[in-house]
Amino acid sequence: MNELRQILETLRQPEYVHVLLNPLPVYATAMGVLALVLALITRSTAAKVVALVVILVGTLAVWPVSEYGERAADRVQAMSNQAGQAWLHAHEERAEQAGWVFHVTAGLAIVTLVALWKWPRLSGWLTVATLIGGVVCLAVGGWISHAGGLVRHTEFRVGPPPAVETHEH
Repeated sequence: MNELRQILETLRQPEYVHVLLNPLPVYATAMGVLALVLALITRSTAAKVVALVVILVGTLAVWPVSEYGERAADRVQAMSNQAGQAWLHAHEERAEQAGWVFHVTAGLAIVTLVALWKWPRLSGWLTVATLIGGVVCLAVGGWISHAGGLVRHTEFRVGPPPAVETHEH
């Protein structure tokens, strides 16, 4: 029972929840993209629906990941060395600059799901657009995650962190 209490206590730490959730936008979106490619090849509407829902889950997961990341930033910065702080800043900036791609793709997935039901002729183009959005999300998510992983994992650092312009929000 003591370990359960420790787990529950750990779940109150935003940095821990961020680490638990942060793979979801990339992994779920990647699985959705793969499923959508297979659905397009097989021309299965049911498979398209499943793939679009998986992409939707992955892209919408950016919201709690970002929320918990913002809540954890001060604590993570306090426990990081100078290079880690620079990578944290780069991670935050990248998420702010490019997070919108996930929201657009989530919107496309929703519109495509509706189109499959209401406007089947239009759904083909929307499905391809959602697939492209998913691939862009994977690239953006990898770029954001790369900087995030280097905050604490010194063993993966090669060279100095990127210079990031600072500006007040």
